[in-house]
Amino acid sequence: MKAYPTAAEYLRHHRPERPVLALRPHALARAADWFVANFPGRVLYATKANDAPPVLAALAEAGIRAFDVASLPEMERVRQVADAELYYMNPIKSRSAIARAYGDFGVRCFAFDSHDELEKILAETNGADDLTLFLRIACPNTHSLIPLEGKYGASAEEAPALLLRARQRATRLGITFHVGSQAVVPAAFGEALTQVGQLIVSSGVLVDAVDIGGGFPARYPHSEPPGLDCYMEEIVRAADALAVKHSCELLCEPGRALVADAEAVIVRVDARRGNALYINDGAFGALFDAAFSGFRFPVRCVTPGREDLGPADRRSRFYGPPADIADYLPGPFVLPERIGEGDYLEIGQVGAYGRVLANRFNGFGAFDEIVLRDEPMLSMFGERQRDDGEDARSIRL
Repeated sequence: MKAYPTAAEYLRHHRPERPVLALRPHALARAADWFVANFPGRVLYATKANDAPPVLAALAEAGIRAFDVASLPEMERVRQVADAELYYMNPIKSRSAIARAYGDFGVRCFAFDSHDELEKILAETNGADDLTLFLRIACPNTHSLIPLEGKYGASAEEAPALLLRARQRATRLGITFHVGSQAVVPAAFGEALTQVGQLIVSSGVLVDAVDIGGGFPARYPHSEPPGLDCYMEEIVRAADALAVKHSCELLCEPGRALVADAEAVIVRVDARRGNALYINDGAFGALFDAAFSGFRFPVRCVTPGREDLGPADRRSRFYGPPADIADYLPGPFVLPERIGEGDYLEIGQVGAYGRVLANRFNGFGAFDEIVLRDEPMLSMFGERQRDDGEDARSIRL
């Protein structure tokens, strides 16, 4: 991909017909550096958030050495760019996928949340004696903008027997959970870790690892969470209270927080009707979350020569290109009054889930791709973050 200083500089030389995904690798590196230095344990990247090869390669180069994968295609993508450890953390898997993960991709870490799934893993790995097994437990998602509870997770009643059975077969045993996507309250992790501590005591089963999952937030116009240092303080406080703190490894699976601000999409305005702008990407492209999850994204005009369009005070809504009323992005997206047909807009914070949720509905969904060297419109890794020089990578519970 060719690199440009800014989106406007790219547009001085091109008038793209298709929307353009603009990657900022330096933002990826900065986020990865922060997590590796500040999380008190091992950082896994949640590949589902963005599995583009340049993204995976940039994260690996920045020090991410483990990846949370949910499918064989994700394993194949990671293996193309990184010699990393793979964690198969999808709690329900097909038998053939388990066998291939173990035999072809060297996966030794598997999640489960039921007796059936545990026995399936044991059977399809031929009773292997080198497995790390993580019991996924259910936990409340009350502090997240996108709750993920209900689909996976063993209940408090089921968990003790599952831990005991897995302890008999696993080389290493862990517990994992997920507090929901875009967790906006740091206490979400503390409450879940307290639940883990109670389970360890009540079951009488020692564990070797606790994986706190994902849920770390990014910044959006509608969501300004506390700095990530606040999350780390809460995690360290709650983890320190675990009975197994001296012998237990801590892991996390950030996705959104690592990649959200590293990618933007440049779109063209094809029509304007009042406060409605019709653009060439939308709900079935990189802007899924704006249509179906109620997200607002930062937006600015990047048309060369139209930098001075007045104050950004018009509350606009967007429609995407397919002929379907579901392709509606209510926003509001705040732009200058004079935005109109032919203008190009940069829409930020689409690095998480934008690319992977795009499809080819109505024949749309193809993107050009470039690299940008300037800063994203929003970031969790600016002056709001504490940088006291402490490297917590080697800290264990």
